[in-house]
Amino acid sequence: MTRTPHEPAPHEHTRDQGTAPDLILTNARVYTVDADRPWAEAVAVSGGRITAVGTSSELDALAGPDTEIRDLSGAFLMPGLVDVHNHHFLAGKEELFELRVPIGADLAGIVAAVRDHAARLSPDAWIVGGPWASDRFGEISTADALAQLDAAADGRPVMLSDDSHHNRWVNSRAMALARVEAGQEGVVLDPEGRATGVLLEAAGLPVARAQQAAGALTADEERRSAQRGVEILNSYGVTAFQDAGVSTHILEALRSLDAAGELDAWVVSSLLINDEIFGFARVGEDLVFDGERYRTEHHRPDFVKIFLDGVPPTRTGAFIEPYLPDDVHGDHFHGDTLLDPAELTDWLRRVAVAGLSAKIHCTGDASVHAVLNAVEVLRGEGFTDTRYQVAHGQFVHPDDIGRFAPLGVSADISPFIWVPGPIVEAIREVLPRERADQMQPNRSLLDAGAIVAGGSDWPVSPSPNAWEGIHGLVTREDPSGQYPGTLWPEQAITLPEAIAAFTIGGAEAMGLADEVGSLTPGKSADFVLLDRDPFDQPANRLVETTVTETWFAGRRVYSRD
Repeated sequence: MTRTPHEPAPHEHTRDQGTAPDLILTNARVYTVDADRPWAEAVAVSGGRITAVGTSSELDALAGPDTEIRDLSGAFLMPGLVDVHNHHFLAGKEELFELRVPIGADLAGIVAAVRDHAARLSPDAWIVGGPWASDRFGEISTADALAQLDAAADGRPVMLSDDSHHNRWVNSRAMALARVEAGQEGVVLDPEGRATGVLLEAAGLPVARAQQAAGALTADEERRSAQRGVEILNSYGVTAFQDAGVSTHILEALRSLDAAGELDAWVVSSLLINDEIFGFARVGEDLVFDGERYRTEHHRPDFVKIFLDGVPPTRTGAFIEPYLPDDVHGDHFHGDTLLDPAELTDWLRRVAVAGLSAKIHCTGDASVHAVLNAVEVLRGEGFTDTRYQVAHGQFVHPDDIGRFAPLGVSADISPFIWVPGPIVEAIREVLPRERADQMQPNRSLLDAGAIVAGGSDWPVSPSPNAWEGIHGLVTREDPSGQYPGTLWPEQAITLPEAIAAFTIGGAEAMGLADEVGSLTPGKSADFVLLDRDPFDQPANRLVETTVTETWFAGRRVYSRD
């Protein structure tokens, strides 16, 4: 077999290690995502690291008397998946401790779910859960809907998040406890001026804090929430991820898990500078410069997180061109950034001095433009090592696409929320159709040399299944088949590019490319086995791809059987 000049021979690399491999996986179809050698037949592992990649005969020759050799009979093997944007702790907490509203439920379905859940709770217990779909906004934003929610809760306070996790629907009891009233910013009113219980963005924080004060999780429950989130990610083949918004309780849960040898993934944390949606106790000054004490072998608190705008369906995303006119905002409303340019640049400078990179939430093109401008200033000041991610970047002005690569800004894309679906339908109600449908210019970003990294934004998305994202990236169609058609199909990318987004692209964006993202000797032995070869599947069936096994640091952490 031919070998590139830069590719070490398998036997040479293993001889350098001084011992035979612990494990050899042989007779497989191995997609390495390593540009020097994209395809192989076998992988050798020792001490939790990949020690060799090559043909079956090459690696079989490396075996010692104690080497476990596993014949995979032609199964497809690839690197562990990388999710650059999720909220694993929130997802684990929701599954273990909260009400799950049926996906896409109408008003009657939401109310029924609350009623059923309330019947199992004590009289004063909070009902917390979600999600309600963005395109149900009009249906629940009425005084009658609030009355139905109040009746279903039977006196208990209710707080339900929407599918973006930016907005909440709460009942009258919850508003009373949190002292939320009509007339306060972000409180949605009906035509008669009555509060509907729908709270936009930061308007929901008082309710979140009231709920936490009444029934915060114990440290053990928080640890269990983080661990459950990682377990679910492992079941979808994810072995490295970035949590997109943390405070001290999540940092401590991750530190504790890894210290006990129970953290089965590489985790990069994003410490919140501002908190527009979560209601965490410690953010900003009290948090972001104190993350180092939570660092462990597999947990890296290397990023901060900034919310620079909200979400388009509620007109809280910041745009260069205006939204469609409405009675509340008028004819020329663009939305606003949450930090002005000087504040954004100052925060990015201060954390860069401390060695911290930044993930910045941007859904409108004005927010993306502001980030690129701020990074340009910092690069000019000599901050060359910090990483920057535009999170979501659903809308990017054409003139800004070519700025990502030269400035070293990665595109943290969210392919689960730009294929046709409820969030897209909601955006079409507030933006002109020709603008609403030009979402996530992935083809253009890649062609301009940008790092494109795949993120699920789970639990905003119902699952962290990267194959839903890969399917959408390649086809620009709804993987579930519930919403017909395609969204801006000219921006489709190839299967190798889509897989790269969920492996090496994410690793590079997170600063973990030295450890994960490809099956390369020296990296962590993180890999997955699939039930099929995705390269041998029609594009419109990629979503059917299933993980059968997940391995982290040379240990099997998930098996479908």
